[in-house]
Amino acid sequence: MGKEDENIIEVSKDGPYVLNVVMTIRNSKGIFIEKELTEEQPNIALCRCGGSTDKPFCTGAHVDNGFTGEKQEDRVPDKVDTYKGKNITIHDNRGVCSHIGHCSDNLPSVFRMDTEPWIDPDGAEPEEIAKVIRMCPSGALSYTMDGELHKEYPHEPEIFVGKDRPYQVVGKIKLDDPDGSTPETQDHYTLCRCGSSKNKPFCDGSHWYVEFKDEKN
Repeated sequence: MGKEDENIIEVSKDGPYVLNVVMTIRNSKGIFIEKELTEEQPNIALCRCGGSTDKPFCTGAHVDNGFTGEKQEDRVPDKVDTYKGKNITIHDNRGVCSHIGHCSDNLPSVFRMDTEPWIDPDGAEPEEIAKVIRMCPSGALSYTMDGELHKEYPHEPEIFVGKDRPYQVVGKIKLDDPDGSTPETQDHYTLCRCGSSKNKPFCDGSHWYVEFKDEKN
């Protein structure tokens, strides 16, 4: 399979995310978003500086607002921690977590805020834990059961524009980053679109703190 046959998101240096082919883009209202392409702009470019006036598409605001795609030194380290239970082992990479909260909201007996260790793999039935882990949009969480690692879940390729949240990418869309950033799994990951993540291009939850807003989507 050649590059032209793959679904690829190219991370441009201090600029937008560029899609090499037309992909399915859906917003939080369930509306499929389309963009008319021209000879001058043959590819779809998605804003990642947070300043576009036509979100989610890039309008060149990154040129004027001084956006940089550099990672910050005080970001959470990219490291997988493992929590072994009786019937399930949970793997967690805080470095790519987007802090959407599906885990702690749906299963607080396992994913325990303000408690150390924060994950208790015996806090619920393994099937229930696996179900919640599959909700994780960033790929930060995965699990092993019966000796098999589960971190990829079949899905049609799609980019979901979260409400005042990051881009949620699913369906094995390859991320091509010139700085060498790779997601925990190519199957699903979240990309910053507020421009404030310390771990660009990945979301780290900074949209909460900067109160990022996208009224349209």
